[in-house]
Amino acid sequence: MAAMPSGNTSRADANRRRILDVALAELLRDPDASMDQIARAAGVVRRTVYGHFPSREALISTLVDEAVESLSVAHAAGREGVQDPAESVARSVLAVWELADRYRLLIALAQRTVTMQGIRERLAPVREVATGVLRRGLDEGVFSSPLPAPALAYVHEQTVVALMEAVNDGLVATEEAGRCAAVTVLTTAGVPASKATELVAKLND
Repeated sequence: MAAMPSGNTSRADANRRRILDVALAELLRDPDASMDQIARAAGVVRRTVYGHFPSREALISTLVDEAVESLSVAHAAGREGVQDPAESVARSVLAVWELADRYRLLIALAQRTVTMQGIRERLAPVREVATGVLRRGLDEGVFSSPLPAPALAYVHEQTVVALMEAVNDGLVATEEAGRCAAVTVLTTAGVPASKATELVAKLND
């Protein structure tokens, strides 16, 4: 029979969770928020924060890991049960964007402390699944691209990240960003713009 977690362990886990939740809110409010600020906002001493996260970079890295996990779940949920590759791509982008709007400022912040290579490595499982959908779409003639599926998956990934940055810079309205992301991803896969726009509009109804 497994041992029950001790009160100290439960309290430590609760503190860690609270620090992460507060840190995300604080960093989205102030990207330069210090560990001291985060500790004060979480109602703990600075030593407690450092007990869980040895550096600000480690804290941000953990937040990015959680963001990627949430986006992976949304990506899978969006395409679940969908057979048409174009609809699968559109649904997964729309589902991801619902969370991406929450995390877009975090991704921009992470690029200061977590290398883009590190972010790409975290996204590898999502990219692998996306590659399979794109490969099927290319084989079936739903998509058309001079790029092989793995390269096209990279293009789509970077397109979504670039659109997050465009929203951050005020170049794309937040309320339009999800639709724009889905249409843009489909058109880069060779789906005619009119057809991509119609499909995304139908899914957004």
